[in-house]
Amino acid sequence: MTRKAGMIHGVADNAGYFGRIAAELMPDVDVVHFVDGAIPSMAAPELRPRVIHRLKTLASFAEESGAEAVLLTCTAFGRLVDDVKGAVACPVLSVLEVMVEEALKMSGTIGVLGSHHGTLAAASALLTEQASLLGRSVTVITRFCPGAFDAVQRDDWATHNRIVLYGLRQLVEQVDVVVAPQPSVERVMTQYNSSESRVPILTSPRVSVLRLREALG
Repeated sequence: MTRKAGMIHGVADNAGYFGRIAAELMPDVDVVHFVDGAIPSMAAPELRPRVIHRLKTLASFAEESGAEAVLLTCTAFGRLVDDVKGAVACPVLSVLEVMVEEALKMSGTIGVLGSHHGTLAAASALLTEQASLLGRSVTVITRFCPGAFDAVQRDDWATHNRIVLYGLRQLVEQVDVVVAPQPSVERVMTQYNSSESRVPILTSPRVSVLRLREALG
């Protein structure tokens, strides 16, 4: 029987992008996609219960569709994964948690690159908390890419990539590793010459899909 995984997205374009990566990295797995484009804009703390309810509902839909593991691809819901897990019996992963785990395998100052203030705040907080649980302290530097998120919303990838590339080139000069949790940033890497950088750059889609494959067992 064909294995099945679920993915929950906050940006419609991510469904196609993650779908292509999943087809490459786990071709024997069918993926069911669910998109809620409103969630990334629901960052206010008072909306948290509503966001959790929506994510639980989507995770339940994925499980009812046969998914044996679910990945939350939008970093805007990364810190809510523990709240969502109780809604289903299958494993639930988040891109943000996966990237934090990968970053903490590195040493030195960690840079976080993003185009959404919520992502930068959540990633920074989660890095600090997880490092503390490991008995470590970390220095985190965030780099916001103003206008890049809005460019994606209007499907202007040329503008998005230009803004993110500029931010990336600034950030690599300040840190020992760069973490880019938002899936959209990986697309910029085709325009970035790795010889420009002396530090590793961690992007999320491939690492997260590989982790999802592991979760399927």
